[in-house]
Amino acid sequence: MSVQVERRHFSITEYKRMAETGILSEDDRVELIEGEVVEMSPIGSRHAACVRRLDALFNQRLGGAAQVSAQNPILIDDYSQPEPDIALLEPRGDYYSEEHPAARDVLLVVEVADTSVEYDRQVKAPLYARAGIGEMWLVNLQEDVLEVYTRAENGAYRDRKLLKKGDSVTLTAIPGFTVNIKDILG
Repeated sequence: MSVQVERRHFSITEYKRMAETGILSEDDRVELIEGEVVEMSPIGSRHAACVRRLDALFNQRLGGAAQVSAQNPILIDDYSQPEPDIALLEPRGDYYSEEHPAARDVLLVVEVADTSVEYDRQVKAPLYARAGIGEMWLVNLQEDVLEVYTRAENGAYRDRKLLKKGDSVTLTAIPGFTVNIKDILG
């Protein structure tokens, strides 16, 4: 006998209510992905160092060209509110105090992955592409490389570049802004 399992998908409104009523707390490491509350992997020291390195690098070098958001929510649609490790946002005077940034506000999203490489490739990259985010970087700590995804079309990134120490990358949304891969990977 086969058992039919029904999944209950939550909207962002319901997800917010879970936090407001105490079902979810600020200490819970979760994000809403396609209606499911997904527990995020614990952050290891190398992952944390890479996020801090990116945060410092972008804040020091971008000036007012973008606002750096580290491990904060972005709104993808009514059922997805991921918390990427870094998002570069269109500058806004209110720093998005009235609402979380939406996909249209994101210049670049960066996921740093140690144990979640396949999840970030197979779930998060298509999610960001479907939302129309033009560029995603996946810092693959397992392989010590940067995977650069661009040209979001029909729910997928059409271009993927694999870069290693010694290479550099230029951000599509901010021409002339180039980063050495060694500065990302350490």
